[in-house]
Amino acid sequence: MRILSRRVTAVLGIAVLAGVPAACGGSTAKKADPPVAAVSPAPSPTPTPTAPTVNPFTGGTSGLNNPVLAVKIDNTRPSHPQQGLSSADIVYVEQVEGGETRIMAVFSSKLPSRLGPVRSARISDLHILRQFGRPAFAFSGVQSKMKPYIRRAPLYDISQDNGGGSYFRVGGRPAPYNLFTSPKALLKQAPKATGPRDIGFRFGAAPAGGRPLKSFTAKWPAETLTFTWSAKEKRWLTAHNGTRNTAAEGGVLGGQTVVIQYAKTERSQFHDFLGSYTPLIHTTGTGKALVLRDGKAYDTTWSRPSEDKGTTFTTAAGAPMTFATGQVWMVLVNDGKPHIP
Repeated sequence: MRILSRRVTAVLGIAVLAGVPAACGGSTAKKADPPVAAVSPAPSPTPTPTAPTVNPFTGGTSGLNNPVLAVKIDNTRPSHPQQGLSSADIVYVEQVEGGETRIMAVFSSKLPSRLGPVRSARISDLHILRQFGRPAFAFSGVQSKMKPYIRRAPLYDISQDNGGGSYFRVGGRPAPYNLFTSPKALLKQAPKATGPRDIGFRFGAAPAGGRPLKSFTAKWPAETLTFTWSAKEKRWLTAHNGTRNTAAEGGVLGGQTVVIQYAKTERSQFHDFLGSYTPLIHTTGTGKALVLRDGKAYDTTWSRPSEDKGTTFTTAAGAPMTFATGQVWMVLVNDGKPHIP
């Protein structure tokens, strides 16, 4: 009987221990329940983008839902007077081969009936255009080595090669300065081009500070562009190499705000048929800029963290630099380094 009782007691003890979870992960631990599949919450509906109430390119109220069109325009003496630039929201001035400049004009608020003379694209254009989403881009040609970059860029290529009847030659001008285009016809070929988006510009009353300035001359190795304040017209009027820069449709070219942006400029891998290297303008990073508005000059710092982001401008006091409502000229000059041969 004692032996039987001991056996019964041992069996009961084992049974009791079997019901206690093992603290150290022994083989007698209770098996875990199978995992329960996680239930994903219902996806939130994608918000519909709302159109801006102010055009982020000009600070005005026109063109809020219009597609963005960028067009390359010649800026050498034989190309003057240019036509259609007065309607641009933004006018970019970029250094090209030989120390001269070329323009990339950005439109959304309004379109001129005729624009030109249209010329070829450069690699710096692609770096600038990334901040506009997927705009339409018009130009008259490109170096063969650059064509793959155009194909990969987030833009709608409506160049002369693809634009067909949207381009035409005009009389009274020598080639290649006689190629013009119809912006409205161009945009029919890029119906999905993105509309205006924030590219960093801020508009409003002038910030505190600034110094009175009558004129400023931007310089490149083979060209100058002078901006002179007109109190009557409330904008900066341009002179190209010392000659007043008139528009073919009348008046003098110029904008309400001028940004002299100092940017690192170096050789790119591309060059023209004469062997002159195409400059590559670095428009990301940080640097110095001089902003002209309302007859004053403001020393600022520019910042663009990546190519899909816009460029912001900050005053010496640390406040956002606000632009005057109207056309903006973005004048890209070398940051002080020697000219790229």
